[in-house]
Amino acid sequence: MSFRFVLAVIVGLVVATMGVAVQAAPLPSPSGKVILTIRGDISHPNVGDEAHFDRAMLDRLPSRSIVTTTPWHPGPGRFEGPLFSALLDAVGANGSEVRVVALNGFEASIPISDFKRYDVILAMRRNGEPMPIRDFGPLFVVYPFDQHPELRTEAIRFRSVWQVNRIVVY
Repeated sequence: MSFRFVLAVIVGLVVATMGVAVQAAPLPSPSGKVILTIRGDISHPNVGDEAHFDRAMLDRLPSRSIVTTTPWHPGPGRFEGPLFSALLDAVGANGSEVRVVALNGFEASIPISDFKRYDVILAMRRNGEPMPIRDFGPLFVVYPFDQHPELRTEAIRFRSVWQVNRIVVY
């Protein structure tokens, strides 16, 4: 084989693969009760210009279990739920911050960089059990406090929203 032939094959393969776009699977529609709505700067909505999630949809996202203490619970607990970064990937989030809103209207802005740096989760279960509304549920932003002592600040506590039902990407 000549050098030109090998070079032509390599260039052909590179050019052929450059045209292949990686397309995310479309976000399915929820079949159960919607517990989370995401809107704002997203490119994968499933209901109008919003992304609606039921519990089963959230369970299918890449998840994590974090064993940590929190400022609001006695002793450590095991929190489980989707990685916040996976949730944002699923909706095609394009912003640099999110505003997380609770059922009671409390809200906090969180830089998206937090989710990648600390593997923050949107906890759905504590110690293996779904979290009811009266106990921080149905969804709770949980940082790995014990693994990263620098997270024990007032700013991070403020970002640890519970009773989450809405997220706005901007």
